[in-house]
Formats: sequence, C-alpha cells, structure tokens
Amino acid sequence: MENGEIIEYPTFDGSSVKAFLVGDKSSKSAVIVVQEIWGLTNYIKNYSRRLASLGFLVLAPHLYSRKEESDLFSQENIAMSMRLFFEIPPEKRGDKDSISAAMERATPEQREVITRLMMGRGKLEERMIKDLAMGYDFLKRDFGQTKYGVVGFCMGGGLSFRISTHLPFDATVVYYGANPPELGDVLKMRGPMLGLYAGEDPNINKGIPDAINSFLKYKKQIELKIYPNTRHAFANNDGAAYDKEASEDAWDKASSFFGKYLK
Repeated sequence: MENGEIIEYPTFDGSSVKAFLVGDKSSKSAVIVVQEIWGLTNYIKNYSRRLASLGFLVLAPHLYSRKEESDLFSQENIAMSMRLFFEIPPEKRGDKDSISAAMERATPEQREVITRLMMGRGKLEERMIKDLAMGYDFLKRDFGQTKYGVVGFCMGGGLSFRISTHLPFDATVVYYGANPPELGDVLKMRGPMLGLYAGEDPNINKGIPDAINSFLKYKKQIELKIYPNTRHAFANNDGAAYDKEASEDAWDKASSFFGKYLK
C-alpha cells in the first residue's frame, strides 16, 4: 500500500467517512492526519505518505465526506467564501449588517459555506471530533496498533490538539492550530505535544501563552517551535504562504517526535 487507498469507515450517525489509508497495516503504530480547511488535498495525502515511509500506518479522514458537503465544501467554494468573509474587518465579523452585506455578494453555495464553515465552525467541529474519534476506533478495531499519534494543520491543528485531550494519543503534533475550547482538558492528555507555529500568525499565537500555562499547571509535556517571518500555513507547499526552509525543519521535528514516542 505504498501509494495509499481511499477507504470508508462507519461513524457515529450511521453515515460513512472516506479516508486516505497508507502504510504498513501490520505496523504497531498509527498516526491520524487531520486536514486543513481545504479538505483531503494532495498536500495531506503526500504528508501522510511521508509518515508512512517511516513505518507508520496512516489514516487521513476526509471530514467533508457526507453527501451534502462533498460538493459544497470544494476548495473553490471555500476559497471564494473566505475571501468574502475576510473582507469584513475583524471587529465587525459579529455585526449582522456587515455579515449581510458580505452575504449579498455571495452565491447561494458561498453563503452556505460562510454560514456553516466560518460562522458555525463550532458546531461543525463538534461533529468532526466525533468522526475523528470513530477513525481512531476503526484503526484500533481493525488493525490493533499499540501506539497512536495525531497531527493536524490549521483547522486540523486545532482539532488534533482538541482530540488529544479526549483520547489516549501517545504523541500529538499541532501545526498552527487553535487551542481547544476547554484548556482544562489538557489534564487528560496522555502523551506529549509538539506545537509548530508561524511567527506572523497573531490570531493563533495569542493563544500560545494560555496553552503553555495549562501544560505547566497540569504538569504535561509540551515542545514548541515558532518560525519567525513565516505566515499561517507555511508548511503547505501548494499554498501561497509556503516557506521551504521552515516547512522542512518542521517536518524534521515532527517526524523525529513521532519516531521518539511511537516507536
């Protein structure tokens, strides 16, 4: 399974989640890779393949698998919707008139994306966490690894941090992801966390001090690297913010981290 395959696993509401599975199915260690906002992209698949080359079985769930979302949450729709939404000044993104003005310029599909993926992200992420937990159960039931890791990017970085406070992951890597809603849940983390952050990413980085304080409070292990003069999503070689030097260093740190705690 060198190049990987698309599989499906059942989830909590009776539907199925498509996922990219790659690596040695007899491996004793597995890693879940959590997508960016763009979905199960070539970047996520290629990152999964690199992890698999280290000897891990890797599962990358497509969190927009449901029939009503697979077309709606296309990269094109998301990109156009984000452009409209982020034209609203940050201080006015809760203002009904400002949101209504942006919605008037959007197509029906873009309005739906803005409503569900940007304004209603909290509700959507609750479901995503359940889908990821079912992916963890799928790996454990069907392949029976003894150690598990999780890594995520952007939106998926926040999800990887969050799910590691609920399930017994042995290692967690967060690429520029937001803190979980309840930092008190850090108490329940089993394994250490590696956080990889962009220097020019104020919305995410403002949460770093509170995260560090929670790890100190609950005596949990965290490692951090902040890459100066880089922007959010610097690791994605298909994106506008890609920084080759930072991306390669972050890969070295993440792969070594998983090698240390999952082997």
